Amino acid sequence: MDRATIEPAVDDLPGERAREWVTYHHRFAAPSTYVYEFVWDVSREAVGPFCTDVDGNVLLDFTSHVAAAPLGYNNPAIRERLEAFDLVDPLKIAGQDFYVSGGGPPDDPELPGPTQLMDRLVAMTDQYDMDRVFLSNSGAEAVENAIKICYAAGGHRGFTFDGAFHGRTLGALSLNRSKAVHRTGFPEIPGVISVPYPTTDEEYDTRWRTDGPGGNVIADALHPDRGVIDPNEVAYVIIEPIQGEGGYRVAHPEFARDLEALRERYGLRVIADEIQSGLGRTGELWAVDHLELTPDVIASGKGLRVGATISRSDVFPAEQSRLSSTWGAGDVIAAMQGVLTIDVIHEDDLLANVRERGSQLRARLTDAVTDGDAPGVIDVRGRGLMLAVEFDTKARRDTVLEAAFSRGLLTLGCGFKTLRLLPPLDVTEREIELGAGLLLEAIDSVADGTDC
Repeated sequence: MDRATIEPAVDDLPGERAREWVTYHHRFAAPSTYVYEFVWDVSREAVGPFCTDVDGNVLLDFTSHVAAAPLGYNNPAIRERLEAFDLVDPLKIAGQDFYVSGGGPPDDPELPGPTQLMDRLVAMTDQYDMDRVFLSNSGAEAVENAIKICYAAGGHRGFTFDGAFHGRTLGALSLNRSKAVHRTGFPEIPGVISVPYPTTDEEYDTRWRTDGPGGNVIADALHPDRGVIDPNEVAYVIIEPIQGEGGYRVAHPEFARDLEALRERYGLRVIADEIQSGLGRTGELWAVDHLELTPDVIASGKGLRVGATISRSDVFPAEQSRLSSTWGAGDVIAAMQGVLTIDVIHEDDLLANVRERGSQLRARLTDAVTDGDAPGVIDVRGRGLMLAVEFDTKARRDTVLEAAFSRGLLTLGCGFKTLRLLPPLDVTEREIELGAGLLLEAIDSVADGTDC
């Protein structure tokens, strides 16, 4: 498969073998969030954003597995190192109880692992004076540990935001405000308060700003004379710098400045949930880097291949066994993939590519809307290669998603009527043009009734 020339090529989606695999799979799998009947064949060729399904269809993947595969398929730098790895057993150890070495000195081992991953994450958050990392299995666990260390540092209340999504474990579910199905019937952590998440000037002025004593929703609640919450009771404010499941909504800059003022005035601990938006996805290493907001904790996952809670020594509990996880710091392969992913982002200057290609894709779609060539699209938004297209109705969004899939373009929904686009960080100009063309063709076909 030649990445420079390959294009999507589909015959029948889903094909006969895909339907067979899906039927067999669901004989055992509990109901979950499967989008459509796409079955990636790991034994066939795949490179960059291109992959092959079990029926031989070649697809252009603009989901990056919900940002969990930030470099797409079979990135050469990662493949070369993995192929050189003389695999051993076990490849997972009890990493919070034991240590693992890849040979050589710890500052330059033959094969990087959990120690080197934490080293790099500290370097990536140096601007926030973060110096400690706790590794876990997933992004949800990273969020769980983020709120745990904040509770341990003091306070029993937390602020979350309308539209938020932070994971599926019970603690993280208590913070979610995106869809009722995520939380209905499950017990929740008490003391979690939800407030508006403004993204536009109108939302900032009408939903966040107030005529009250503090001037905004949280400041009113914490006001020393007229507030209803003692600031000392607040353990954390958790925020997605760009909401993911909530619809790829970008935090208003003045809203972020207000949070920073509250952080400084009351000593509030701010958790930045960077599970989907981190690792260069927005054109900066962390999406919060775009804002005038200082996080006290960063939760990472997905593209990192493991979960990571990153903070300062004064926030993490000092007691041993206060935090632990069997596999968290012991997944040898996943930790190495995380290290290599970070190294490729730096070595190949992918942040610049994200900014350039993100601007290209956004301009292509925005121009189509302006020219009337994207019927039903009411907004194009996002940062870098974390972009969204919002439609006038959910039905149209869903039909466009299917129409794009039938043409060989993989996308995902989010929010209520929004489509999200997550090409790999090393996506090329040609690949952006291919993907944009397929999406606009799908939008047009739905509008004229060809696909409906």
